[in-house]
Amino acid sequence: AGFIKSPLSQKRLTQDSVELYCEAIGNPIPEIQWWFEGNDPNETYAQLWDGARQDRVKINATYNLHSTSTISIANLTGDDSGMYECRASNDPDRNHLSKSPKVKWIRSQANVFVIERPEIAAQVSESSGKLILSCNVSAPHLAIKGHKWIHKEKVVKEDESTSPFTSYTIEGKREEHSGIYECVYEANPQIRGQVNISVAPQVTAYKQSEHGNEGDTGVLTCKNPSFPAVTTWSWYKSGHGVSSLLENASGRYIIKSSGNKTELRILKLDIEQDTGDYFCNGTNFYGTGDATVNLRVRSRLAALWPFLGIVAEVLVLVTIIFIYEKRRKPDEVPD
Repeated sequence: AGFIKSPLSQKRLTQDSVELYCEAIGNPIPEIQWWFEGNDPNETYAQLWDGARQDRVKINATYNLHSTSTISIANLTGDDSGMYECRASNDPDRNHLSKSPKVKWIRSQANVFVIERPEIAAQVSESSGKLILSCNVSAPHLAIKGHKWIHKEKVVKEDESTSPFTSYTIEGKREEHSGIYECVYEANPQIRGQVNISVAPQVTAYKQSEHGNEGDTGVLTCKNPSFPAVTTWSWYKSGHGVSSLLENASGRYIIKSSGNKTELRILKLDIEQDTGDYFCNGTNFYGTGDATVNLRVRSRLAALWPFLGIVAEVLVLVTIIFIYEKRRKPDEVPD
């Protein structure tokens, strides 16, 4: 057996995750095992299994043309620091309890250093129509080489400052720029903080006016593009100056809601009963928001009216031509 790829030493912060990769080749295909030795002088190597360390360890292995194995450890702690060893062997007696293997396990090692996560003080302030987002590392014991600000997986600001403080300014109202913003410190390893711009739901309707035919199913939809997501959605219908709450239990209404979207389905639309204004209301920890959707229900015969109008016009035109031809003087018959 021989290694094609060996695991690489890495630095990580507490609460982060780490992944080590190992690939070996041989004939027959070798088996791969993972072993660990901590930093404690009295600690010896121990084999790691899938689900170890309170199910924080995951091991995925494939044995096809050659052997590949990946070990990942989630929610790292200081006790996860140490030497990780990838062992490979294709000796038939490699796991025999009494026989010694003819060929020993080959080994490849990598160190994982888990560093205590520094605290980041993050805040949002407003000044003169601007939003100022800031992050400040309280214990910058890592060498900082620069900063990035990321929003919706896009880098919105980048610099090469070594300061433990970084800020990002946004022009506009809080409601227009809600969301999750990440401040990233370029260090080894990276330090990431999070600044949230949170607002009450800014509910909008997909369409302010919807149309449906009598007897069909009407679909009304509202969304919330702001952060955080809506925790409770509700639908109301106005009638005679009073709004009534619509519920699934009624039988004719089906309401499906997720964090930022809600949908109301009305079964077997009725012209008299279902025409009108509907209100979708969203609530989260910061307040409520609503939007209005007007529903118009048309008769099933409504689609025939344009056709009947065309037929009537043709009949009138034919009648006029017929009358004109009857009243016109006949031409003189030639000798």
